[in-house]
Amino acid sequence: MTDEQKQNPLGYEKIWKLLVKFSLPAIVGMVVTSLYNFVDRIFIGNAPDLGANGLAGITISFPVMILMMALGILFGVGGATLFSIKLGEGKKDVAEKALGNALGSLLIAAVVYCIVGQIFMDPILRAFGASETILPYARDYMRVIFVGAIFMMTSLGMNNFIRADGNPKVAMITMFFGAGLNIILDPIFIFGLNMGMTGAALATALAQLASFLWIMRYFLKGKGNVKLNKAYIKPEWSIVKQIVSLGTPGFALQLANSLLNTVLNRNLLLLGGDIAVGGMGIINSLMALLLMPVIGLRQGAQPIISFNYGAQNYDRVKTATKQSIFAGTSIVLAGYTLTRIFPEELILMFNQNPDLVEFGVYALGIWFLFLPVVGFQIVASNFFQAIGRPKSAMILTLSRQAILLIPALFIFPIFWGMEGLLHAAPFADFFSAAITGVWFFRSVRNLEADEEKKRLRAQSRVS
Repeated sequence: MTDEQKQNPLGYEKIWKLLVKFSLPAIVGMVVTSLYNFVDRIFIGNAPDLGANGLAGITISFPVMILMMALGILFGVGGATLFSIKLGEGKKDVAEKALGNALGSLLIAAVVYCIVGQIFMDPILRAFGASETILPYARDYMRVIFVGAIFMMTSLGMNNFIRADGNPKVAMITMFFGAGLNIILDPIFIFGLNMGMTGAALATALAQLASFLWIMRYFLKGKGNVKLNKAYIKPEWSIVKQIVSLGTPGFALQLANSLLNTVLNRNLLLLGGDIAVGGMGIINSLMALLLMPVIGLRQGAQPIISFNYGAQNYDRVKTATKQSIFAGTSIVLAGYTLTRIFPEELILMFNQNPDLVEFGVYALGIWFLFLPVVGFQIVASNFFQAIGRPKSAMILTLSRQAILLIPALFIFPIFWGMEGLLHAAPFADFFSAAITGVWFFRSVRNLEADEEKKRLRAQSRVS
């Protein structure tokens, strides 16, 4: 190991302390980030002039926003993973290039997303399942979101680098700052200024602008361990290719999530109308809030696993992964228990429409049936991305939503209608966890074999 590797606490501090240090802020930050959509839906659902139609409008808009998040993850998570691995290998100059290239790629992608979205807004929203009743609500929301994408996508992506730079608390504060501002601005714009869907979107966009400025200050003012070098902002193909390779699993997951929500919304509209679309929007918000802590745990564990894998500390890689899986499963079990005890109260937070509440409670009970195994599936599949095996990570990451759930959403309703549509989720949750488990435990055994080879080499050098 180099002197820089030996001095980095990722290589020697107790794993559970590192997980708390890196994951807790990330968990809090991801929960706070999920509040953007969660709070928007609560305020919109309780606004007299929006109500159930407004909820359906933001539900239709959500898959379009997921595409924006997918691009943020592609360059943000991919770049931060390369950043962590190269720091673990002692190659700080390549880590700096990863930082600059990720920012440049994010800016280019955001501008393209904004232009395409503004030009083709109505066809896009109709393709994602908007009825003629819901289209005006979705249009008012997305008109602002497309413009704000430049700040939203960039802040989402670059915040991963603050965490990978060894400052998870700063990354958490960044998320708190943006989400807190959004929560303050939502009632002002929606109720105080009576701006409706436009007000909800404007509150989100302004909050993300503030986060973007905060992040740029961090890297440009030299607050971190690695400073942003402006010369590296212009994308360099060899670096961008590595970033895209490492970010593709998360990107593909979000694309699958967008397609999933589109298929789901269109089938819900066909089988249950706008009420069903709005009700499932509430369930998706609850799902995001319950799973975001696991996503945060995954993000916090990633630099620990990546650094130690790069430094060939395989025993620490195994320990970090196992402890992350235990923590992720515990988090999901706690949230799952709440949904079983207080289903009606959770739905009523968003809207009091009797038909919507009845459908929401019914759908919640079925959709979350096998939720407890999802924590393991998310953390275990991310293990492969953290050790630089993006193809395996992509397959396992996509197994739940793309490979299993989307086909089930097409097939099950043909035979069982709405019952079949709702049971598609527990079917995908159970079998994706089983597939991931087989793949993961086989790879852990290979890692143990690598550790044994390393030990034998060390013994032979001594003798």
